[in-house]
Amino acid sequence: MIGETIKGLLLPFAGTSLGAAGVFCIRRDAPSRLSALLNDAAAGVMAAASIFSLLLPAFEETERQGGSPFFGVICAFLAGVCLLALWDRLTASVGHAGGVEHGTRMLVLSVCLHNVPEGMAVGAAYAGLLSGETTVTAMSAFVLSLGIALQNLPEGAIISMPLCSQGMGRMKAFLCGVLSGASEPVAGALTILLARFAVPVLPHLLSFAAGAMAYVVGFELFPAMLEERRRIWGALCMAGGFVLMTLMDVLLG
Repeated sequence: MIGETIKGLLLPFAGTSLGAAGVFCIRRDAPSRLSALLNDAAAGVMAAASIFSLLLPAFEETERQGGSPFFGVICAFLAGVCLLALWDRLTASVGHAGGVEHGTRMLVLSVCLHNVPEGMAVGAAYAGLLSGETTVTAMSAFVLSLGIALQNLPEGAIISMPLCSQGMGRMKAFLCGVLSGASEPVAGALTILLARFAVPVLPHLLSFAAGAMAYVVGFELFPAMLEERRRIWGALCMAGGFVLMTLMDVLLG
């Protein structure tokens, strides 16, 4: 049982790492336009993830726990938006956080925050399995972990590929993508250890991460997509990313 739990916790992280490995499939001299279109696709992926993988499950989990499914979730969502806005202001005021570099940092941070509640969701499932006091089965916990791992494939790619096309070395870009998913197994393991305290606040963490991702999409990725020279292709890439993430969530959820 312990071995299955460890595999389940590491599987989503492996999905992020595999997606980040896509950086080895693109040319080092790939044009900057490729990076722009990947960011546009990332906006669609993140928009869908914030809704279907985070916000809606937050409402469902709050209702399942018997609480009011509106006020707390919305407050947590707004808190996520405000935290990212504050982080944006603080990093921009440092003086070296502008343009593409700053947007990349915001993207990495939002994906890390997004991975925390997902890791907690996997941890909560395996905590129930280990306790033997719930209806959670080994197969249902594994399917949840596998579904999140497959959803993480594009998330690893949208971190590493733009970094490489902007001039960063392949290995360094790959490691950045991998590290963006490192918060997931850590959050899962902590949830198992602190299940009594962590599971009740899981809906609020899901909503908080949704707010963080919404900020990045709305204030970092979406405005850049509206530039005249890439508006049409950017919109198509964003729609493609949104549809891809939505299909993965529906088919694997």
